[in-house]
Amino acid sequence: MLALLCVVSLGFISCGSDDDDDELPAKPVITLTEIGHENSKHAHPGHDLHLEADVVAEGLIKSINIEIHQENGGTVKIEKAYTDGKYIGVRNTEFHEHIDIPENAPLGEYHLHFVVTDNRGQQTVAESDIELVVDDGDDEDEHEHHHE
Repeated sequence: MLALLCVVSLGFISCGSDDDDDELPAKPVITLTEIGHENSKHAHPGHDLHLEADVVAEGLIKSINIEIHQENGGTVKIEKAYTDGKYIGVRNTEFHEHIDIPENAPLGEYHLHFVVTDNRGQQTVAESDIELVVDDGDDEDEHEHHHE
């Protein structure tokens, strides 16, 4: 009887998950920390959009894609892909870039998609609204910051 109990117990123990190596790491985590100067969520045609985010990707960052598209039936789309360089192949990063806004981009409401894909193919999307407004010159400090 004891032998039978040992065999059955061994069966339960050995049937445990051996797939620990196949478990996917957590999906990337994105925290958008600044969109526009002082997180105003405003941009100006012909200037750049200041964009900062903290990214954590246990599966290591494979790519970061930025898409800004016009809302309310507009057709303007601004895209930027980061597939090599300082953000790629790392677990944690502070994303800090300036996305060029075309001079001919119409004023109005836009939507930002910040997409991080890890080396396992997992994606996370962070989104925000943005408004393109007239550069009235009052925000001169906005264009006077230092790039790293």
